Amino acid sequence: MIRAKVIGSGACLPDNIVTNDDIAKSVDTSDEWIRDRTGIRERRIVREGEKTSDLALGAARAALLDAGIDAGEIDVIICCTTTPDETFPATATVVQARLGMTRGAAFDVQAVCSGFIFGLSVADNFIRGGQARTVLLIGAESMSRLLDWSDRSTCVLFGDGAGAIVLQAYEGKGDNSDQGVLNTKIFSDGRMHDMLYVDGGPSSTRTTGHLRMQGKEVFRHAVTNIAAAITASADAAGIPVSEIDWFVPHQANQRILDGTARKLGIDPEKVISTVAVHGNTSAASVPLALVTAVQDGRIKKGDLVLLEAMGGGFTWGAGLLRW
Repeated sequence: MIRAKVIGSGACLPDNIVTNDDIAKSVDTSDEWIRDRTGIRERRIVREGEKTSDLALGAARAALLDAGIDAGEIDVIICCTTTPDETFPATATVVQARLGMTRGAAFDVQAVCSGFIFGLSVADNFIRGGQARTVLLIGAESMSRLLDWSDRSTCVLFGDGAGAIVLQAYEGKGDNSDQGVLNTKIFSDGRMHDMLYVDGGPSSTRTTGHLRMQGKEVFRHAVTNIAAAITASADAAGIPVSEIDWFVPHQANQRILDGTARKLGIDPEKVISTVAVHGNTSAASVPLALVTAVQDGRIKKGDLVLLEAMGGGFTWGAGLLRW
């Protein structure tokens, strides 16, 4: 069986750190209020003139360096983002040009916070189907561009950044001992639109709009849907959840991470959390957390790793891979 194996990973964060105390200077909130409800201490925010493509490019270059390959070997670039530089063309094509890649294809995937999981599913299917040998998968966001900075219920939650992985085809045995992506499970339910959305767009308001969220409802659905996606992925592989080495969740809120772990009986020590220093970076949060755990030595070759996320739409999903 042809598998999509991760051969490199990398990340890129803006150098501008914004703490809870910084935000408290402009809205009615406090470091204690934000930490108690979200677990967030700080986040990175792009500076004026800094774009999503800049972050995506930084993560892409780091991942290619880690993989030991150059842009000429890439067949497909997939950029998962809800904050593109422009309405069109795709941010992935900007990265393609700046990398000097002149072959293959580049396109964006939009599934909000679940974007990287959806992108992983697309990349895996490209490789399994023989349409690509090497795929560069990026999650990149400038979520600060969508925030209403007078709304303390949302502006404290989000940050900016990018993470990337390089996936490459190799021939596995076809069982769970293989390295690479074992399966992906993706879902959506458009009836939940009003719980988490942006109130603008080219065909509706001709504006970018601001992020709007019903926090309590999002929390309730997040724990239920994420737990279901984890279970679906584990069941498809015939692996008990308890045998998975590491869980790399979307970094939305520490309470959601803790609630999902309790629901499934997951040891909290197995859950990678970077929400305290990154905030919610939407499609970038899973690869940023993944890269953090790889670089600090927690995730090692041969480990079973479960990636999962839920985002506006609602969208949600999970991907199981052996590192």
